[in-house]
Amino acid sequence: MRIGYHAAHEQFTPRELVTLAQQAESCGFDGIMSSDHIAPWSCRQGQSGAVWPWLGAALQATRTIPFGALAIPGGWRHHPVIVAHAFATLAQMFPNRLRWVAAGSGERLNEHMMGRPWPDAAERYQRLVTGVGMIRRLWRGESVTVTAGPLKADAARIWSLPEKPPAIYAAVLSEESAARAGSWADGIITVRKPPEELKRIRAAFHNNGGAGKPFVLQLQICWDESMEAARLAAHDQWRHVALPGERFAHLKTPEEIDAAAADITVAEMEKALLISDDPAAHCDFIRIYAAAGCDEIYLHNAGRNQAAFIARFGKDVLPRL
Repeated sequence: MRIGYHAAHEQFTPRELVTLAQQAESCGFDGIMSSDHIAPWSCRQGQSGAVWPWLGAALQATRTIPFGALAIPGGWRHHPVIVAHAFATLAQMFPNRLRWVAAGSGERLNEHMMGRPWPDAAERYQRLVTGVGMIRRLWRGESVTVTAGPLKADAARIWSLPEKPPAIYAAVLSEESAARAGSWADGIITVRKPPEELKRIRAAFHNNGGAGKPFVLQLQICWDESMEAARLAAHDQWRHVALPGERFAHLKTPEEIDAAAADITVAEMEKALLISDDPAAHCDFIRIYAAAGCDEIYLHNAGRNQAAFIARFGKDVLPRL
């Protein structure tokens, strides 16, 4: 079991996140995962640094802790040739430390800025699978030409290659998407859901080609020194997570998301996040999700108290687990 720290670009400046990555390593976390946004989920979050330069700085600033990062290779912000180039360079500079890239089909929030129409789910999935296929070929050193379909390339080649490229995981939200990923992904990553639902997602992946491959969870929690502070922090920073998941793919701006989540109450947040001021309770939460079959769990503390969270969990949670 690997217990890591989630670096949330939506909430903190890139400079702050480098310092938090260093602290997470020194306090005993087993890995760091990073989001890939150009806009935050909420205006209250207020940040969204570029993940590739940040990864270079964070890998240089830490010693041995491994990293994983989200990527959207569907051709809006990032053409798969550019994704392959960037991550190949990072993996070449930091051997065996960029462990995985989680490929997703994206959200309108981040991709609409390129001024292109936002396609339906079927086209987004086609772009995802096509993009991942191109990345794998480029990482093998092939010259890639694609003339048909939504994504094209003309004799593309990556010249600076790592000895070992990162694994490519699929970012999934449902049993259906997990089953489809079994044939092409090296593992899957998802967000917190009821444990029984996670078991079904894991089974769908394993039963369709994913047997023996990693099952990774971003576990959304909120800890603070008091329950009241934890509830208020979760509501202030991450209330949008209480919205139905499919809505995220179509909302265009942080302002639209804030409007959609305006009626969500503080009380509703305890259904959406695991909230407690007791480190022992968070140990129990993590054990429950480990028992659901998760191989790696990355803790995302929803509040802004990241330094205190890392220190407390390094002292009172990680040693117990």
